[in-house]
Amino acid sequence: MFPNKYKKIYQLIKKYDRIVIARHVGADPDALGSQLALRDIIKATFPNKEVYAVGYPASRFSFLGRLDKMQEEYYENSLLIVVDLPDQKRIDGVDPTKFSYRIKIDHHPYIETFCDYEWIDDQASSTSQMIMELVFHTKLKMTNTAAECLYLGLVSDTNRFLFAYTTPKTFDLVSRLIKETGIDFTSLYENLYLRPLKEIKFQGYISNHLTVTEHGFAYIKITEDILKEYDVDPATAGNMVNNFNYINEVIAWGVFTYDKNRSLIRGSLRSRGPIINEVATHFNGGGHIYASGVRLKDFDEVDQLVEEVNEVCKNYKEQL
Repeated sequence: MFPNKYKKIYQLIKKYDRIVIARHVGADPDALGSQLALRDIIKATFPNKEVYAVGYPASRFSFLGRLDKMQEEYYENSLLIVVDLPDQKRIDGVDPTKFSYRIKIDHHPYIETFCDYEWIDDQASSTSQMIMELVFHTKLKMTNTAAECLYLGLVSDTNRFLFAYTTPKTFDLVSRLIKETGIDFTSLYENLYLRPLKEIKFQGYISNHLTVTEHGFAYIKITEDILKEYDVDPATAGNMVNNFNYINEVIAWGVFTYDKNRSLIRGSLRSRGPIINEVATHFNGGGHIYASGVRLKDFDEVDQLVEEVNEVCKNYKEQL
């Protein structure tokens, strides 16, 4: 017998002839990888089903695969599977209330219930890890294409297995994935990490202009003019946050970038100890305890967030 959660999800997938897979806005490799992989896996297992992976494309990660354009008729008698998303407000491209049934598969700390069945494992390294687990405990068929997406999603969310929520279970699942599919995982890194020279120069700008508070919070504000100067977009700036993990004087850090298309400030926060997701929830955001995102109205609100995170860093140091 399958453990209940795996069996429940498998039976629901088996039941519906039309399935839509969605994820959060501002897609990253884990969200896209788990979404596209699950589409491929379901199609391989049930060739006659309609399966769509929807949402706004992310050109930076287009190598992971092509997304489908959501159509109104896809709502009718359909199953929605939401991956890598704890709260309804950040879902990309669909109205979850219009589906016949909704499943959530997510590795973030719980925020709210908005699906009929929710599998949440905030100890999992990534949603990609959870999809591996689902496949290995059911009759779903893993494909090489899906395996590559899942590997890249997991590697990205763990920062190449560096983060604390990389567990023996993570390595066991990745090992089985490689053994059973034979994917050439080393060749996959180039797509994930190869960058144009302008991004390297932009990274240098960030390094040279970081502000570090007295309690070890490093941050930078990226204006529209700076983005234009280096010819990069807000998503590129946000992705830079993982490049500053190991600075002696810094225990938490953030990149705050003006997004002209959305008329807001996009913020990415990381930490090597202080718990930051509680602060993120105060600023229209959330995420993991050491990795969170926020959406801010303006740079004045960034200053308020900096004060709160700096206080968290101070309290953390005092408890060491």
